[in-house]
Amino acid sequence: MEKYIRYFRKTILGGNKRSAQIKKNIFFSLLIRIGSILCSFILVPLTIDFVNAVQYGIWLTISSIIAWMSFFDIGFTNGLRNKLAEAFAISNFSIAKIYVSTTYFILIGIFTFVFVIFLFFVLNFDITVLLRIDIAYESDLKLALIVLIAYFCISFVIKILSVILISDQRPARSSYIEFVSQVLILISIYTFKNSIEGSLFILSLGLCLPPLCVWTVYSIIYFTHDYKFCRPSIKSINFNCAGKLLGLGVKFFIIQVAAIVQFQTANILIARLFSMESVTEYNIAYKYFNVLNMGFVIVLQPFWSAVTNAYAQNDIQWIKNGVSKYFKVGIFVLLIGVLMFICSGWIYKIWIGNVVAISSTLSFWMFIYFATSIFGSIFVFFVNGIGALKIQCLSSLISPIIFVTLVILFCNVFNMGMYAILIASIIANFNGLILAPLQYYKVIIEQKQGIWIK
Repeated sequence: MEKYIRYFRKTILGGNKRSAQIKKNIFFSLLIRIGSILCSFILVPLTIDFVNAVQYGIWLTISSIIAWMSFFDIGFTNGLRNKLAEAFAISNFSIAKIYVSTTYFILIGIFTFVFVIFLFFVLNFDITVLLRIDIAYESDLKLALIVLIAYFCISFVIKILSVILISDQRPARSSYIEFVSQVLILISIYTFKNSIEGSLFILSLGLCLPPLCVWTVYSIIYFTHDYKFCRPSIKSINFNCAGKLLGLGVKFFIIQVAAIVQFQTANILIARLFSMESVTEYNIAYKYFNVLNMGFVIVLQPFWSAVTNAYAQNDIQWIKNGVSKYFKVGIFVLLIGVLMFICSGWIYKIWIGNVVAISSTLSFWMFIYFATSIFGSIFVFFVNGIGALKIQCLSSLISPIIFVTLVILFCNVFNMGMYAILIASIIANFNGLILAPLQYYKVIIEQKQGIWIK
């Protein structure tokens, strides 16, 4: 037994320091994510049973709308991620403390303002008209929106800890905290289901309060021990460093905006073009095939900060090897996806019964969508890691226009179903499928400069 343990540590978790760190994080993240996936799958039928398919569809839709608040992050957290990874690579802990303190201060200011603005909007406008929701849901919807807005604003600040962990190549720690949050959410919804009548407001409390409590507790723990050296303080706030964060962050912000318009509007478009029940169908299929993406992102997540580290140390060969290995892992994940598609009808029936019917066409295009996303994400993570975002920024200004135009064209002119959303998403992702791979080839293989590294 001891022989196998030594082999496991040397072969599976071994390698140079950077590679070993990635392997350890992947291994432990996979174990944690299995639990997270189980929680996620159990939560869907439990939530629908607690409320109903229409209310669940409303929840998914308003969640998508409120997610637009990430616009106001202005890319600060992604800018922090790259800058912290660089600081950790050269052991410059004093600048790390300045980056963390400045980011906390700025985000607290931004999201306090955002909360006030959104609260005013919710209290003074009729959301039911915008979403074509029955007026009977108005008061319940407003209460749920207030909780949801508060959750997003607070979570943007307290989840800075997650950025620190990922920058330090410890994403498994961040995944563990998310898993603890999910377990508490599951317990909350199960308790509510068996004790009180379902409503959007109670659902929002059950889904939002546990993560806030968990991340707050762990922030206190980590800043008291592991990251005491970069614990935020008013004295360490430096607006000159804010400029550095913002310079990189603005590029991430533009990309973020495009991603939200392109992907988060899906629920709104489905609600407007089809029905709230269709929103539920789409999201169930999305959750099912998103298992592929979740699994791959677990493996890929450490790559971003590791690329930043390797590029800062001019270790080009490590980056080449990394991309090659991730490409092979991606092929393996897609083979699992083919099996998932073949078994999808049977699994849907076991998972959610006859409450919602998911067409095989929707499942097929959902699989193709995630297959193309997985391929592109390898190269997008590389580009993000080296901070060469100019090409990605320019393409992100075009992709949302292509996406929305194609959805309207496919649905209103060609009378296509919900899968039109997915086909439009695939076409609009030309950066991940074409430009990012080309950028990798130019920078790493041909060692080109110019626009490729800007």
